[in-house]
Amino acid sequence: MLIPAHHFRDIERKPEYLQPEKCIPPPHPRPAGTMWFIRDGCGIACAIVTWFLVLYAEFVVLFVMLIPSRDYVYSVINGLVFNLLAFLALASHCRAMLTDPGAVPKGNATKEFIESLQLKPGQVVYKCPKCCSIKPDRAHHCSVCKRCIRKMDHHCPWVNNCVGENNQKYFVLFTMYIALISLHALIMVGFHFLHCFEEDWTKCSSFSPPTTVILLILLCFEGLLFLIFTSVMFGTQVHSICTDETGIERLQRKKQRRERRGSWKSVKETFGGDFSLNWFNPFSGPRHPKPLSDRDWVRQVSSVSDTENTETTTTTTEEPSEEPKNEAFVEVVDE
Repeated sequence: MLIPAHHFRDIERKPEYLQPEKCIPPPHPRPAGTMWFIRDGCGIACAIVTWFLVLYAEFVVLFVMLIPSRDYVYSVINGLVFNLLAFLALASHCRAMLTDPGAVPKGNATKEFIESLQLKPGQVVYKCPKCCSIKPDRAHHCSVCKRCIRKMDHHCPWVNNCVGENNQKYFVLFTMYIALISLHALIMVGFHFLHCFEEDWTKCSSFSPPTTVILLILLCFEGLLFLIFTSVMFGTQVHSICTDETGIERLQRKKQRRERRGSWKSVKETFGGDFSLNWFNPFSGPRHPKPLSDRDWVRQVSSVSDTENTETTTTTTEEPSEEPKNEAFVEVVDE
């Protein structure tokens, strides 16, 4: 049996290479039901800025454009639509930030756990030396969260969290609703400028004309910037879901031999079942993830990066020897 490897990875015949004695559970495991929150200064600052920008848009839309307007039907309809979208956007942001994205149990690369997997010939397990965890397939380590995340797409500072298996729906909804309120705000700014040009500037706003112009220009700049940014992110996420390929897998150009789910099946699993209004509800989660079984932690040798571009390749040939037949290969991965 040929086992491909390269200079970034070492494949050993001895499970002791994992050094399971150095892998102990964290001293203070998280109690069940504990809220997920990443204590990252940059991420917290970005999350606060996100809320501030949405609330700024809320202030300008209400107190500069809608409340001073004499068209009450126009004000009520646009006020309800904008506030509903803003509420859904902030709710989606909170769910994306406070939901466990799919973290792998930390410190589970212990001797007892490895033995419980009952590895067979031709099977490998991946260990993350950074968080001392056995990594299931398609899991990647996040240096900010300091955890391995299942189906990690990327770490987003704007939600102060990774986008992974359990919270991708909320991130998609967040980008969609931000794009919608940005587009709505830009349309209202355009109509308001036309209204103020046709009438006296002193009558179209409760603020002075210079202040009104500055507030509207800032909102227009903010709306245009976030419309472009969130629209691109929304399209990227939808493409990742439909192709069943995360952003990290796409950037690393991994061509792993794995079964890909159909586009519609992947979409339904992400958004929580058949199409319904719950797809757009940030308070309705995706399907409850199944607990990882033993086979989820184990991978076959034939699927180990045999199509990746490498500078050097080392092969090991398994020959009949006195080694036990149930000996398994163990791979230590630095990511």
